[in-house]
Amino acid sequence: MFRINVNFLKPGMTLAKTIYGNDGQVLLSSGVNLRESYIQKLKKIGISSLYIDTRETADIVIEDVICEQNRFEAKNIIRTTMNDVYKGRSIETKEIFNAVSNILDDLLGNKDIMLNLSDIKAADDYTFGHSVNVCVLSLVTGIAMGYNRERLEKLGVGAVLHDIGKIAIPIDILNKPGKLTDTEYKIIQEHPRLGYEIVKKHPSISSLSAMVVLTHHERYDGTGYPLGKKGEEIYEFSRIVAIADVYDALTSDRVYKKKALPHEAIEYLIAMGNNQFDGDIVKKFIQHVAPYPVGTIVRLSTGVQGIVVAVDKNCPNRPKVRCFWNKQGDTYLNEVEVNLANLPSIKISAVLEKLE
Repeated sequence: MFRINVNFLKPGMTLAKTIYGNDGQVLLSSGVNLRESYIQKLKKIGISSLYIDTRETADIVIEDVICEQNRFEAKNIIRTTMNDVYKGRSIETKEIFNAVSNILDDLLGNKDIMLNLSDIKAADDYTFGHSVNVCVLSLVTGIAMGYNRERLEKLGVGAVLHDIGKIAIPIDILNKPGKLTDTEYKIIQEHPRLGYEIVKKHPSISSLSAMVVLTHHERYDGTGYPLGKKGEEIYEFSRIVAIADVYDALTSDRVYKKKALPHEAIEYLIAMGNNQFDGDIVKKFIQHVAPYPVGTIVRLSTGVQGIVVAVDKNCPNRPKVRCFWNKQGDTYLNEVEVNLANLPSIKISAVLEKLE
């Protein structure tokens, strides 16, 4: 399978990964042949890309680091939690703890974690998918840093609830397509404090988790909010979640911006290391996030196009690529796989939205 922009879908293409609605219901099952009406529906609900199978790519499998059931349950729990808070109810902390524990079980069962983030998010599903992705990214980083289970669980709870305060921010400000005014930006900046006020009412939520909610927008150089802390004044959990939060936000489509590619987001984090972010934690983070995920269409410096089929944790910038030559109609002849780790003279020159 490989990932393709929805604008390049054609009727008859075969869907490789099932697409779910915001309520967890199946919208389109893997294996279905796309119709024009399906393609238009996908565009309408804000899905920007999906996975397609062809004869030449059917053996390329993209596995999520957590199982689909745990991902969807976590999304639904976050959705329910935010709805409950909006209606003035308490957080069902047991459900939050269980969701984090299930995600952690999946991650700890994976001895060689390399995130080829494959979650297909509709534009209006951003908040819930983002919360789960930030939790996963934070936990993977915590595992890389040698945290024990107890610390990982507290980190995960803080990460999955980090944006709970946004429930009190007007939706028209959160989703404003243009630049925020100074007043609107100040309102946005209130969400960490608002979230902290919500979670601190629940004694079962660790103070460490609560501090993530309060300080995940603090920046290593002191330019963050709401407290203006810097360096190691910022809780380590919050320094982790800050990186995960920005990475997933950068790589997600929003109403006001087009998503960055994974390698672009990683380059940004590296550039901001020891500036906005803790550089040592950035190094741990990028060890487990593929800059060119499996299924990505790329052009090599030789001019040849191909699809990433494997990523080596020890050399993530130099993946294995299945190259295609001599396109004839919809058929690609003379497939050859090249391991860029063994070919230093060949580089990835571009990420493509379709095979051209």
